[in-house]
Amino acid sequence: MVHMNAFKKGAWLLSASLVLGTVLGACSTESKQSGASGAGAKQQLTVMLPNFEAENPPANSPVIQKLEELTQVDVDLQWVPSSSYEDKFNITLASGKLPQIMVVLGKSPSFINAARTGAFWELDPYLKDYPNLSKMNDIIKNNASIDGKTYGIYRARALGRNGVTIRKDWLEKLGLQEPKTIEEFYNVLKAFTKDDPDGNGKDDTYGLVASKFTGPWDNMQIWFGAPNKWGDDGKGGLMPAHETPEYMEALKFFRQIYSEGLVNKDFAVMDPTKLPDPFVNGKAGVMVDVADNAQRMDQKILEKDPNATGRVDVLQAMEGPKGLRDMPTSGYSGMIAISKSSVKTEEELKKVLHFLDQLNEPELQALLGNGIEGKQYEKKGDYVLPTTDKLALRDVQGLNQILMFIPEDKTLRVEPTPVREKVAQVQKANEQIVVANPGEPLISDVYAQKGPQLDNIINDARIKYIVGQIDEKGFADAVALWKSSGGDEYVKEINELYAALK
Repeated sequence: MVHMNAFKKGAWLLSASLVLGTVLGACSTESKQSGASGAGAKQQLTVMLPNFEAENPPANSPVIQKLEELTQVDVDLQWVPSSSYEDKFNITLASGKLPQIMVVLGKSPSFINAARTGAFWELDPYLKDYPNLSKMNDIIKNNASIDGKTYGIYRARALGRNGVTIRKDWLEKLGLQEPKTIEEFYNVLKAFTKDDPDGNGKDDTYGLVASKFTGPWDNMQIWFGAPNKWGDDGKGGLMPAHETPEYMEALKFFRQIYSEGLVNKDFAVMDPTKLPDPFVNGKAGVMVDVADNAQRMDQKILEKDPNATGRVDVLQAMEGPKGLRDMPTSGYSGMIAISKSSVKTEEELKKVLHFLDQLNEPELQALLGNGIEGKQYEKKGDYVLPTTDKLALRDVQGLNQILMFIPEDKTLRVEPTPVREKVAQVQKANEQIVVANPGEPLISDVYAQKGPQLDNIINDARIKYIVGQIDEKGFADAVALWKSSGGDEYVKEINELYAALK
């Protein structure tokens, strides 16, 4: 638990928020904006952030008041509806009048351009001086960077999020162990298809359910040793994953399970929102997706039948020729950037970074993520019971948008189910085996212009190969088309950027 004195130590005093403005009526608007500080003057820290809820927390929210008390900072939150956030973000950038802190939802062209042209502080030289921010994950930090430079504190999400959701009851029915290798995975898919795992005497089940969402195929390719989008070309440069032999080995496996009926025949046209249905309805036994899908599948099955406990499990990646490997997520959802137009000096920057560092302390994470005990939740042993009072919840909703979870998420937890506990274990273990994409921080102009077209060529060819519409020569022809349609230009640019980054 972080004590008040820990927050006050080195804390900085900022101008009163609009709500408290009358207290400091003698302070002019100009002095607030310019950072001038006379006797008793405070500075104001303004934060622009999205809200995904219908209502904003009121300015006098007890949670916001507690935040200001713990940090000794008066915070002015500029809420923007999530649906119009990108538009507002671009308008604000164009105006040149930026708040000190801005939530950035992604590496959009406008943010990239603004960062490159000096609108935001480059933070790498300063992060080492802060107890929490200095513990940023190197892979996620690199993923969130632009040209290898850090222009915002990432908002962390599970890096090793992927997993294999499986019908545990089917494994038990057929006397099978959890698969751990690609070969064992294949044998389970075959048994789930051929050996009547639901015991109804009908040939009405299959192993893997997939949809037109490409994520599961991308993930399984990593098991086979294929690189994550870009791999080492053996000459110190990068080559696209689809040109590696490991990628083709994965394709051959996908083609085999499709031809043997171990995956649904309509995957290429299946709406991703329909993906859970065959699993929940007892038609399919395996999903390769984010591991937390398992807890959703478990919940859906229990909603149909409250007695249907213990039917779902979640596993790590399958071991392949290069050992245990898993495709990570980018590891973050947007970032928190600091404006140079309103934070003009290093001294001011360090104060902002101190505030952001404080928000990663357990007490502040719990405050902004869970609220206040007795109002937004009650304690139940090591866990919490959130209130259902909508008025009380309004005081905290949306405030998690300024949480970064560095070095980890320390918000309070509801009591987990066995499946939820297993999901957490899998995601934690996955962090040791994820394969980073070395091209993640490289911003390609060619890809900005031709990316969708280039991606479609390879994705279409992959599907056609899996379903047997083309052979290896047909796939090679698609790669040649990719190259002549801008792929060669893209690879050349990526390698120039990669060499400059190194």
